[in-house]
Amino acid sequence: MPELPEVETTRAGLSPHCVGTTLLRLTVREPRLRWRVAADMPACVQGRTIERLDRRGKYLIFRLDDGAAMLLHLGMSGSVRVVSPDRPLLRHDHVDMELNNGKVLRFHDPRRFGSLHYTSASVEQHRLLASLGPEPLSQRFTGRYLYARSQGRRCAVKPFIMDAHVVVGVGNIYAAEALFRAGIHPARAAGRIASARYDRLAAHIRDVLSEAIQIGGTTLRDFTNSQGEPGYFQQTLNVYGRAGLPCKRCGRALKLTRLGQRATVYCPACQR
Repeated sequence: MPELPEVETTRAGLSPHCVGTTLLRLTVREPRLRWRVAADMPACVQGRTIERLDRRGKYLIFRLDDGAAMLLHLGMSGSVRVVSPDRPLLRHDHVDMELNNGKVLRFHDPRRFGSLHYTSASVEQHRLLASLGPEPLSQRFTGRYLYARSQGRRCAVKPFIMDAHVVVGVGNIYAAEALFRAGIHPARAAGRIASARYDRLAAHIRDVLSEAIQIGGTTLRDFTNSQGEPGYFQQTLNVYGRAGLPCKRCGRALKLTRLGQRATVYCPACQR
């Protein structure tokens, strides 16, 4: 599933091709995504200029010149690529944004867990964004913040930091990697971790995400960037997908468990 670094990589790749252009036509071939695409959306956005392409959590936000916005979520397997209008369609090419510079932003989503929304109101107050936690790369996200939010929480720390209401965009891969770097056992109760350890964890979350963005995201099954190229952060993974292999730090075999219905790999010696 595309996580924050993959979505940020996509945003950075798409921006030079779409910001400042006019949306000539929005073609929705398959409206039955995670939520059905509104039938009047193509008419609402036609002729509008894309002033900015932002990201909030795992949502891409196309800000339009009339104050409205489109929200695009890549879902489990989605990608957006820059193609020419005559590029042959693939089976799961569900949406085209045709621009006045001769390019098309094409949304491809085999599993149809992605979504596309339009809002003419403040996008920050949209129902999908209003209750989200802070961005992990923002100044609001600190160890002190995590410690305060963790008080009284009995859930394991890994699903705690994956909760988008606590902090956005820390998916399974990057949560596992940050906890390994911080030396924190993923099953430890969130409310039983000291403030100093949360300081380290917050720093490692920022570092892991920043490194993945710089490299271009993580390729596991489906993710490709706006040019169809894979990310390569997977080559630096310490624990994710390495159950049974020796820990790169101590050599002990990594173990596999499930937390919040997600596979979790950790080192029983390095993580306490």
